[in-house]
Amino acid sequence: MRGWHETRSSSSCAACKLLKRRCIPTCIFAPYFRSDESKKFAKVHKVFGASNVSKILTEVPEEQREDTVNSLAYEAEARLRDPVYGCIGAIALLQTKMVELQHDLALAKARLARYANTSSSSSLENCVFNMSYGGFSISSGQSSSDITQYGYLCDFSHFPYPFKA
Repeated sequence: MRGWHETRSSSSCAACKLLKRRCIPTCIFAPYFRSDESKKFAKVHKVFGASNVSKILTEVPEEQREDTVNSLAYEAEARLRDPVYGCIGAIALLQTKMVELQHDLALAKARLARYANTSSSSSLENCVFNMSYGGFSISSGQSSSDITQYGYLCDFSHFPYPFKA
């Protein structure tokens, strides 16, 4: 942990500079908000308030304080970008993207299996697999046209190589 074991220069920490107070050697903010990190503390202060951050830091064990400050800074940044959802909005966006990519992967595997079996059949009747991604499944006997019928991300126009249906 960098905080308490490093020697500080004589300049005030970012928190004391923003709050316009004298930075004492035992300042709770100094190890985590260096003087060159004024924007970081300004965002945390705007969302949580200096008093609340101070209380949080005093309640957290010293070895976890740096992680706590990083979490507060991340949440403050997310909350300023999206005041309603904060970092939950970012998580929901990433989860949605993951489901979309899983659908794309399932479709690509189904098409690959269909092309691998083109000599025997144009459907997936001879293919034995059951993939379940994001609430839908492709099982044996189901063709990729069945998948298209239900509207699962079947647009491969953004791929560098054209796919033929």
